[in-house]
Amino acid sequence: MGIEQILAISIFVLMFFLIVTDKIERHIVTLTCGGLMLVVVFGFCMKSFPAIWKTLSLSSIVSSHFWYSSGEGASVSTGINWETIIFIAGMMVMVEGMGESGFFRWLCLGLAKLVKYKIKPLFIAFMLMSAGLAMFIDSITVILFLASATLELARLLKFKPAPLIIAEIFCANLGGSATMCGDPPNIIIGTSLGYSFFDFISNTGLIVLITTPLILLYFYFVFRKDLKKTPVTDASQLPDIKSAIKNKKDFIVSVVIFLIAVVMLVTHSMTGLTVSTIGVFVTVATLIFAGKKAPVILKKVDVKTLVFFIGLFIVVGGLEQTHVLELIADYIAILSGDNMYLLVVIIIWISGLASAFVDNIPFAATMIPVIKTLSVTSGLPLETLAWSLSMGTDIGGCATPIGASANVVGISAAAQEGHLIGWGKFCKYSIPATVIVLTVSTLFIFVRYI
Repeated sequence: MGIEQILAISIFVLMFFLIVTDKIERHIVTLTCGGLMLVVVFGFCMKSFPAIWKTLSLSSIVSSHFWYSSGEGASVSTGINWETIIFIAGMMVMVEGMGESGFFRWLCLGLAKLVKYKIKPLFIAFMLMSAGLAMFIDSITVILFLASATLELARLLKFKPAPLIIAEIFCANLGGSATMCGDPPNIIIGTSLGYSFFDFISNTGLIVLITTPLILLYFYFVFRKDLKKTPVTDASQLPDIKSAIKNKKDFIVSVVIFLIAVVMLVTHSMTGLTVSTIGVFVTVATLIFAGKKAPVILKKVDVKTLVFFIGLFIVVGGLEQTHVLELIADYIAILSGDNMYLLVVIIIWISGLASAFVDNIPFAATMIPVIKTLSVTSGLPLETLAWSLSMGTDIGGCATPIGASANVVGISAAAQEGHLIGWGKFCKYSIPATVIVLTVSTLFIFVRYI
């Protein structure tokens, strides 16, 4: 192993350690480690400007294929995946516009009223809404608004919010695994390997369709004692749904933009429009119709997360340029031998286990070049390994409070209102649910693809 490989691995391990310990903001961690990779590994050790240029991947932005795909197959991303960055940024702007219009609060209150504020139907309805929204909107945003609505309703209806928040978090991650735009790992997998929204919905989406009823039954059973009927307070004390809509015109416009974005995502493999183009479209449309509120929306965009992604892609690009990822792929190939079933088990369950303790986003980004190599050496189709990686990272992240960003957001929101959800309580209910989904995913992939 050469000195550049040792340094690349050291920087990668340092990055992971600092992310897990959470002492320094993670965007600072990845950007600093990315800078070390460019300067120390590529600059001083390899003395390779082409490696730096390839990892920065700036030339990809000006290529026509970046904005429009002719259907000849997407080139697999190396280094910074600007397509992912632009798409996530666009979705952030759109979601902030929807939030400003009161869309999410209106949806939560409307659904609560539809089930007549009864606790058990409310429990099921909010889990389904969490999964449904997360198919099209980032799971972090879904939990942010759902947790807020849940805590407000819990105060008014006098029920314990912790069980519902735990279930909502899991369902958001589960629903997000069904589509390319639901969970960040899927966005990275889709844009890096050239898979469309329909590719995900017809593969991982089917797994989610099968497992969702099981998860609904599971959470309903384990929390049944917390769902005892409670008297509804005076109707005058309940929030008015109409009050959620701050501006009717803004509300209608934000919903229309959202629906157009969904249509564009569903049909992008047929129209040739890339997710980069879709990201730019929703950004421009949202800001134009926002008018004077555009600066407010832009200020709320999570720039730190975008910087986090950029630094992460540079570090993973360093592992790729130094051929470290090829060594990992070779080791997994040796471990699995010629057994394709064992290879799928390794990808799903190792991804799930790792994602339970480290952020599933960097893990997914790291594993993409690995599964590319494994596909060539094992003869197993790349899409089989891609769906295995997707389910492993997305669902594995549900198991612990730090496995996915949505988990952290939901638990923090509950803690701010005095409802503490510790590691023991969270893992007690989330780990069995995670095992259920990963087991079904493994069996599904065995039956359908091998």
